[in-house]
Amino acid sequence: MDSTQAMARRILRDYGETYVHEAGIRLRDAPSPLYQLLVLCVLLSAPIRAATAVAAARELFADGLRTPRRMAGSTWQDRVDALGRAHYRRYDESTATALGKGARLVLDRWNGDLRALREEAGGDPPRVRELLQEVPRIGPTGADVFCREVQAVWPELRPFADARVREAASGVGLPRTPGKLAELVPRGEFARFADGLVRVGLTRGASDRLRGA
Repeated sequence: MDSTQAMARRILRDYGETYVHEAGIRLRDAPSPLYQLLVLCVLLSAPIRAATAVAAARELFADGLRTPRRMAGSTWQDRVDALGRAHYRRYDESTATALGKGARLVLDRWNGDLRALREEAGGDPPRVRELLQEVPRIGPTGADVFCREVQAVWPELRPFADARVREAASGVGLPRTPGKLAELVPRGEFARFADGLVRVGLTRGASDRLRGA
């Protein structure tokens, strides 16, 4: 095992929890978990701590808002209250509005099933990102998060490594290109590895500790 593979194994071991797992989402290529991932991406798109966004997702899901139909059927105040319990401050009201509008869009445009978005994109990753950005509050960052997570179940997106992943990889002496990064871990572990690199980039001192290990 060379040094880059050893580094990749340490990242998987110490930082390799996906954001969907942290949010309590059992990701599968099925309507409800894909929608829950979309909700998480909406929450992560605000300039707020990732841990707060994850906590907000868990609160919404605990209230049963796991499908676009349930989200669209909830009241704006229901959503604000759930976000407030997670201390999702400053953006709670606008995000509650965006979640309601986004749920209705998913119902109207893709009949509540984001697999239809996948089919519409025809296996083209840039088109997937483009379609995702039609959802209120989802911009390039949110679309990147969605693709980074969903590549675990939509293999045509793999290996997906956005700018945050590539920057963190460079910071610990790993290659920046998605293909080269994918060579360092088993095929089924790449989504976890990508999220691990993001966590390394967000954790103070993590890069230095890994390089010094």
